[in-house]
Amino acid sequence: MPTTLRAAREPDDLPADVPGESTFVEANGRTLHAVEAGPVDGDLVVLLHGFPEFWYGWHDQIRPLVNEGYRVVVPDQRGYNRSERPGRVDAYRIEELAADVVGLIDAYDRDSAAVVGHDWGGVVGWWLALHHQERLSSFVAVNAPHPTVIRRTLSGDPTQLLRSGYALFFQVPKLPEAVIRAGNWRLPVTMLRESSMPGTFSTADFDRYRAAWGREGAFTAMLNWYRAAARRRPTPATDEVTVPTRVIWGVHDQFLKRRMAYDSVDYCTDGRLTTFQEATHWVQHEQPMKVADAIIDELA
Repeated sequence: MPTTLRAAREPDDLPADVPGESTFVEANGRTLHAVEAGPVDGDLVVLLHGFPEFWYGWHDQIRPLVNEGYRVVVPDQRGYNRSERPGRVDAYRIEELAADVVGLIDAYDRDSAAVVGHDWGGVVGWWLALHHQERLSSFVAVNAPHPTVIRRTLSGDPTQLLRSGYALFFQVPKLPEAVIRAGNWRLPVTMLRESSMPGTFSTADFDRYRAAWGREGAFTAMLNWYRAAARRRPTPATDEVTVPTRVIWGVHDQFLKRRMAYDSVDYCTDGRLTTFQEATHWVQHEQPMKVADAIIDELA
């Protein structure tokens, strides 16, 4: 296996209702694909997707943010879709993932940016808020707990450990990729459909996801996020988050217990919690305008 798989250099095709353009950005020594939109002099907002999505996971929130005058950058994080896919598992350590975002902020010639992250993107955001707080103007975590909350909950709550059991399967070499790819990506499609509110994801959505998952080496790279986290579990230098923080939570999350949202806010000196009853782990898809409004309220 090559040590590095380069980014897919052709730009992405944006849906007609998504403003902006597809581009490539050099950040932290890697080539990252990103969608950028909004006035070039607007305050910078970086939207970070989670697993198993890519930039498209935020497509409903781009226009509302642009309409408020923000410069919006939505990367495919390393390993995903059209971004560069390093071959080594240790290239997906949390420190490197966070450094990619710092590199993006530098690439857009800004001292700081607001960061919004869902799922794994939220995990990266928490790490930034704990270790690069001077580079964040604000942080919004969407169904993504504080890293100390994750560690303590997994060690003390058997129910949460069971919910997270899929991560153990991902540690097996090669087999998860084969199982997940089978039947035209039947397993991840079924997971997204059955863990979300009815009708959340359309046929067109799944077509986009299948195309992203099927890129050379992409799904192995995506799983390497989990493999790197299991092989080396860094402890944050501090638990306290001083960056202004909003936690957004779909309460019917099948993967993460609701208590984790409240516990995460307790680690923030300036934190708020917004919950959505009619939503799951995929809240930004199920309540797109309400989530956009909550983000804008935090950034204002």
